[in-house]
Amino acid sequence: MSDKREVFVSVDVETAGPIPGEYSLLSIGACSIFEPQNTFACNLKPINRNFDPKALEVSGLSLDDLTRKGLAPTEAMGSFSTWLSGLTGADGTPVFVGFNAPFDWSFVNYYFHRFAGSNPFGFTAVDIKAIYMGATGCSWSDTRSSKIAERLKPALSGTHDALRDAQYQAEIFRLVWSELIKSRRRRDA
Repeated sequence: MSDKREVFVSVDVETAGPIPGEYSLLSIGACSIFEPQNTFACNLKPINRNFDPKALEVSGLSLDDLTRKGLAPTEAMGSFSTWLSGLTGADGTPVFVGFNAPFDWSFVNYYFHRFAGSNPFGFTAVDIKAIYMGATGCSWSDTRSSKIAERLKPALSGTHDALRDAQYQAEIFRLVWSELIKSRRRRDA
């Protein structure tokens, strides 16, 4: 068992398409789950011109604008790593949390390894959809954000802005976490 303190970090990304390497990571938003005002955000220069029109339509991002104004991937991932180190301190380890974490984590993992040499999150991620399914016993189709929001009534909403979505995801995680704790207390009473 590790003596390191676990620091849960909500991460959301916007991309130019469905898979890393072939398509660019365009935007990263992150926040501490339990201190959501502690944030990181950046836009990245694309690594190529490949894109799925639907992905850019959803995010509202422009490859041309990002080519001019985005951070180079090496700088972006270095900045993200530095922020994570500041967030966790010497006694903590970051835990990646995402809504459909496999998608977001795949881009973050690829970019950390390609442009920074290693991934501070390691090789795992916590998926909010899976936790919600386990906590409620719902079907996988009921883990869509609209269905979860309908039941949990978060104050925030998803916008396809990476930082705001990371903060929304953090709120959803906290609400599900709270439900799990209540359920455990009822069971143990």
